[in-house]
Amino acid sequence: MISKSQLWVKRIFDVVIVILFLPLFIFPILLFVLVATIDTKKWGVYSQFRVGQHGKLFKIYKIRTLADGEHQLGQMDHSASSIGKFFRQTKLNELPQLYNVFIGDMSFVGPRPDLQGFADELIGNDRIILEVKPGITGPATLKYRHEERVLERQKNPKHYNRTIIWVDKVKINKKYVQNYSFYLDLRLILKSILNK
Repeated sequence: MISKSQLWVKRIFDVVIVILFLPLFIFPILLFVLVATIDTKKWGVYSQFRVGQHGKLFKIYKIRTLADGEHQLGQMDHSASSIGKFFRQTKLNELPQLYNVFIGDMSFVGPRPDLQGFADELIGNDRIILEVKPGITGPATLKYRHEERVLERQKNPKHYNRTIIWVDKVKINKKYVQNYSFYLDLRLILKSILNK
């Protein structure tokens, strides 16, 4: 089980890395926001409430990839423009989450932040997942990095997501918290970079 001292080390690491690398990403992020604004004809930054550490809600920020409405499970790529699809496939749409890490809503590594109706409804020992901040990457994120493609092939994407993918993610994220180490975070970050 992750300890308070480990959480502090994790937080210090996040802040140091953001301070070091955010200056390098400021211009690309602003450029992507401009491109997304022109492409979707809406403000290029998309925000949405997600469930964070201890079940607290926070606003997550992404580069906008859809011109109209909210995405539906299994239909995300169909709803996005070609530029939006590129942002999604390369995960460049998630760059604004560096701000979420900086202000303490997220970490570089942890369970992906969920919409209400998932993590906030965990019970029993499963709630240990909420002891850590949600992450930009993590073990479940890596396993399901092509989740949209998997859901597109399902007759009932919402049902498949809740009964198959979500259940597996809970197991993976519990294992992450129960066996946490700083070295594990470094491995997952490296693996994420090499997989993209």
